Amino acid sequence: MYVDDRNTEALSLKRALRSKCNHLDIPLMGVAPVERWNEGPFTPWVPERFRPRGVYPEARSVIVIGIPVELPALETSPSIFYRELYNTVNRLLDDSSYRIATMLGEMGWPSIFIPRDGYGGMDVLRDRPIAFFSHRHAAYLAGLGTFGVNNMLLTPQYGPRVRFTSILTTAELPPDPVMTEQLCVRCMRCARSCPAHAIVEGDYPSALTLKDRCTEHNIKLYSRHISPCGICIKVCPVGQDRKGYGREDAGMYTHPERYPEHHLAWEHVRAYGGKREGK
Repeated sequence: MYVDDRNTEALSLKRALRSKCNHLDIPLMGVAPVERWNEGPFTPWVPERFRPRGVYPEARSVIVIGIPVELPALETSPSIFYRELYNTVNRLLDDSSYRIATMLGEMGWPSIFIPRDGYGGMDVLRDRPIAFFSHRHAAYLAGLGTFGVNNMLLTPQYGPRVRFTSILTTAELPPDPVMTEQLCVRCMRCARSCPAHAIVEGDYPSALTLKDRCTEHNIKLYSRHISPCGICIKVCPVGQDRKGYGREDAGMYTHPERYPEHHLAWEHVRAYGGKREGK
């Protein structure tokens, strides 16, 4: 029986990547061939210059990794607690994706990692609210989740409470299938809970996220040292992590009478570590 050595090598390389992710405590990894960017599954779609080969012309595959944010810390948002968690996860993503790209390069497959945030600060984001590469769309094409009303990628394991980054590689890796099941339940909790009123109710991508409102709200939080906001991903009922933390009832955030101890804990954390509003 004929055995395709290239296919065997590709499978072996993908197994090595998963082993590396396990070693780095990265629970989510998916792979997409760069050709998947050519035909968008919905409109508007990623412009050509923002696709993998627009960043790294030699790229043949995109590896996407994801690290969750812990729901109990997120529940205190906006707070210094969630801000530090957010920054920690970002550092881990950048460090891990750099290590993976380096490993691939040493194995003979030149690769580059894309940093988690592709902008210099909130003032830059306000003027030009777009990065040079979208990790969320890469994660979608790598089979890690589907989009929700709030323009975030929802995963079965953690709902939208995941941060992603990507590695562009010259290796041709076996791809993961794009997820066809729609995870968003259209409950509209994200739209109703958004303090900036930045989410217009509807289905993705016809639903609108008013980025300028979201950005302005986060700029205010940044001045108080308690950004980012995170409310829309906190209240989302999707994700197995809710069960793991005993948070199946996503309505707990709007019913303090049913969860008084939780609300007292969140209020305690929010009261410290950042500037008071209006100060």
